[in-house]
Amino acid sequence: MRIESRYNGPTGSGNGGWSAGLFAAAAGPGPVEVTLRRPPPLETTLTLVDGEVRDPSGELVAEVRPTDVVDAVVPPVDAETAAEAATRYPGFAAHPYPGCFVCGPRRDDGLRIFPGRLQDGRTAAPFRVPEEVGDATVWAALDCPGGWTVLASDRPYLLGRIAAVVTARPAPGDECVVTGALIGVDGRKALVHTSLYGPGGALLGAARATWIAR
Repeated sequence: MRIESRYNGPTGSGNGGWSAGLFAAAAGPGPVEVTLRRPPPLETTLTLVDGEVRDPSGELVAEVRPTDVVDAVVPPVDAETAAEAATRYPGFAAHPYPGCFVCGPRRDDGLRIFPGRLQDGRTAAPFRVPEEVGDATVWAALDCPGGWTVLASDRPYLLGRIAAVVTARPAPGDECVVTGALIGVDGRKALVHTSLYGPGGALLGAARATWIAR
């Protein structure tokens, strides 16, 4: 496995959702939970053995474990509501990771998912599916919209753990909607849920994740 440099999150490391999706795909079929033990390194050959992702030096990068079916569905909104919420994306004004492949406003070549708050506290954003799409793309899309339920310029968080189920892959060019919800905060840990919906409103994927305050 190798995380190409374009799939970064914070500078110098892989986007958490994309990386976790790559590790999950390597683990084979069945729902899994991925725990990131360090920022995933870019352009580095990684191996998965007995549920452990390690770099060439043997350092542990992540753990991949079987999990129950993810029951983390966040209700959908229509495309117009998601687009309107995205105009309030706080990352436009201040972003702790502005070059993030998923939600970084400086990335014209990224997924450009910009989650804004709804009145009930959930986040929502439109998502136009890129030409190349795999399960890692869906995991990435399910990552940042959950983080932005707690992220702020003065309160950076990083993904610590995520479990996702991909019901179906969207097609290239599909106009989708992603929603996120904060479930609870315990000290430095925030539990969030996210869901991805296709153009017709079908649920394509859902995730539960734990974000850790830096």
